[in-house]
Amino acid sequence: MIQSPGLFLTVIAFLGAIGPLVFIHELGHYFAGRLFGIKSDVFSIGFGREITGWTDRRGTRWKIAWLPLGGYVKFAGDMNAVGEPDAAWLALPAADRARTFQAKPLWQRAIVVAAGPVVNLALAVLILAGFAYGYGVDRTPAIVDSVIAGGPGAAAGLRQGDRILSIDGRSIDSFSELARFAQIRPAEQVAVTINRGGHRFVRPLTIGVERQRDRFGNEYRIGRIGIASGSPVLAPVGLLEAPIAGVRMTGGIIRGTFDTLGQVISGRRSIEELGGPIRIAKISGEQLSLGWAAFVWLVAMLSINLGFINLLPVPMLDGGHLFFYAIEAVRRRPLEPRVQEWAFRGGLAAVLALMLVVTFNDLGAVGLWQRLAGLIG
Repeated sequence: MIQSPGLFLTVIAFLGAIGPLVFIHELGHYFAGRLFGIKSDVFSIGFGREITGWTDRRGTRWKIAWLPLGGYVKFAGDMNAVGEPDAAWLALPAADRARTFQAKPLWQRAIVVAAGPVVNLALAVLILAGFAYGYGVDRTPAIVDSVIAGGPGAAAGLRQGDRILSIDGRSIDSFSELARFAQIRPAEQVAVTINRGGHRFVRPLTIGVERQRDRFGNEYRIGRIGIASGSPVLAPVGLLEAPIAGVRMTGGIIRGTFDTLGQVISGRRSIEELGGPIRIAKISGEQLSLGWAAFVWLVAMLSINLGFINLLPVPMLDGGHLFFYAIEAVRRRPLEPRVQEWAFRGGLAAVLALMLVVTFNDLGAVGLWQRLAGLIG
């Protein structure tokens, strides 16, 4: 087992991963706002008290705050950092009022809000496209080369030479895709559609459970089918095809994120598996210690998750604003200020509750609760 990286490397890795992603996210909002002539009052990396900053010739205060867990762009017409509308914008002179966020048409406001998550997803596509171009993509066919005796695949009647067509109705194109499907579904019962000698069969299968420990001592509970593929097939990817491969890889990761989120909501996956800033910092340090390729891959994963989470329809998040705009488009008028205020309060409560849960989980992941139990015992 490799020793975990030190605190200094962990902090540097965390800031090196999260800082640029937050900056790029907010830069998406900022440039979309500039495109439509919206004045930006504040561009902040981090929350809380300002550590350092400057004001540019357009009147935007660029600053770095002491809590590096996010950031925001406060446009003219916003009451606060989460974009609540300020009624005072109506009292501004006409020229200033025209440069506020609230004065812009609905479609422009929606583009500005969506720009942050979209830029994060676009960055992930570019990174994954680079990996596809540099290393190729896995095209190993989903054909069973061997079956582990006594494993889930053997119990389901799978045989050597079987071609896996789909699992639980989801089409399977490669063996790695099959493995990813199983990994996040330990102990789940699924239906596997196979082609055997030109005949199609459907077999019930209960995915097995395997507990693994990585080189840093982190333990994982993953699903296994108990089959092996033949020789890996790694297909080269050209420069023009690489972005398409990046989009496909990003889409697959987002689909996996949807699946795991659904498992948490339905209770099939423990909420203890949710991680927050402390766990992200820990993983960042570990991946950086493995080399730049592993670290950059993690940055792509974090960028996808940052974009995905911000698109969830939760007030305070970008997706919450977009949800309000969808309602406004249907009603032909915005929600009443009091409704929006209570929605933002509810969203704040939900985000704070989630932060408490993931922080509790993170402290457990780094062994704090175990150490305290040892001291008390």
